[in-house]
Amino acid sequence: MHYLITKWFGVFLYDRERIVKSIIFPKNEREIAERLWRIKKGEILEEERKILKGEKGVITGDKRLSQIAEYSPRDSISKISIEPESFGFNKDILRKASLIVAEKEISENLGKEDLQIMQMVRSIDELIPFSNILSERLREWKRLSFQDDSINSMIELKNEIEKSVKVLEKRIEENMQNIAPNLSEIAGAVLGARLITLAGGLERLATMPASAIQVIGAEKALFRYKAGEGTPPQNGVIYQHP
Repeated sequence: MHYLITKWFGVFLYDRERIVKSIIFPKNEREIAERLWRIKKGEILEEERKILKGEKGVITGDKRLSQIAEYSPRDSISKISIEPESFGFNKDILRKASLIVAEKEISENLGKEDLQIMQMVRSIDELIPFSNILSERLREWKRLSFQDDSINSMIELKNEIEKSVKVLEKRIEENMQNIAPNLSEIAGAVLGARLITLAGGLERLATMPASAIQVIGAEKALFRYKAGEGTPPQNGVIYQHP
């Protein structure tokens, strides 16, 4: 009976006494990090599939590997010592690979957070015009001295929309402090969030030249200028900064 196990430095098949077959990963922190990342995401490695070719009835204590081998709880599986030093690896490679994985995870999480910020900015942009329409309608009805339950319902709706906008702005401020504190400090949380949204994400904004950031939000005017109409825009949404 053979058992399948994946260590950070390779994939191993073993029986109760010895290693039967092994595929060792390249001795490179980036190669190791790539495999650790795929394992973290629950994927099956090519080496894991390869080592099982021609094998039957292989048992594993790793639920991730239950797609390609028979799963059994770890405490019921025979264990043997498989140490990285025996295969020419040292813990420094693992440390460097782990740092790469951590950086990748942080980057991915930041990507999720700036997507949330972008959605909140777009929600505010949809709610404010609706609130303005309600305000205009209420002013017209008041001039006509028109009073009934409809007006009260519209007032309540307008108040709820304004409350939602304030909640979104507060959440934007909190999220901006987490992912872009410097931008939030310089431009303000809401304007900084709008710049991220118009740029298409924090990473894209960070790589844009200052001249491009200056005209973010003035794309229509820029297109008109390039088409030979009007003058070039000097500022985009950044002009909102006090």
